[in-house]
Amino acid sequence: MTDKTLKDLMNWRYATKKMDPVKPVSQDKVDAIVEAVRLAPTSSGTQPFELFVITNPEIRAQIQPVAWNQAQITEGSHLLVFAAWDNYTEARIDEVTDLLTEARGDLPLLKEYYTNLKAGYLPREAEVNHAHAARQAYIALGFAMLAAAEQEVDCTPMEGFDPEAVDEILGLKEQGLRSVVLLPLGHRDPSGDWLLPMDKVRKPRDLMVRTLD
Repeated sequence: MTDKTLKDLMNWRYATKKMDPVKPVSQDKVDAIVEAVRLAPTSSGTQPFELFVITNPEIRAQIQPVAWNQAQITEGSHLLVFAAWDNYTEARIDEVTDLLTEARGDLPLLKEYYTNLKAGYLPREAEVNHAHAARQAYIALGFAMLAAAEQEVDCTPMEGFDPEAVDEILGLKEQGLRSVVLLPLGHRDPSGDWLLPMDKVRKPRDLMVRTLD
């Protein structure tokens, strides 16, 4: 754990380009990052995605060529793959309802809410539902990146990959899942990362934030 402020953590982290392959992330730090993903908020509490934590070097080596050969995938010690549901189904929503009922009791309001949710979600096209599920995974991605910074673990969010190829490697289609974003975890190699010494660049507040009083 760190005593740095939230702003300190956000300034410390960056999209690490070079990771030290001989410095793996400890399991307790990985567990803290995974727990942040598990606790992240999602729409209606559905958590419509799964997280794959990949340490197997052969699997990561298969993924690297279909991810623009980005070195962090194999130089880091862990690869997180966020895989969203391919669709909302009655069974999947009922599973969420059952979990909530077990924790909170058999509340009529709860059943009514998720009955209405099914009425709204199930008639939609699968691609619309997948896109919604993917957005929930991105919320969790943000929590994972911040948790990584808290643990002084480097990470690099990646959309630059062939999702269909990753889905095939991991057998996701058969599980009703589709990969949406990758997050390698590791420790920066200060001697080999061209981005590390550069200033963090963000839009100034007055160009990005609009306050409507």
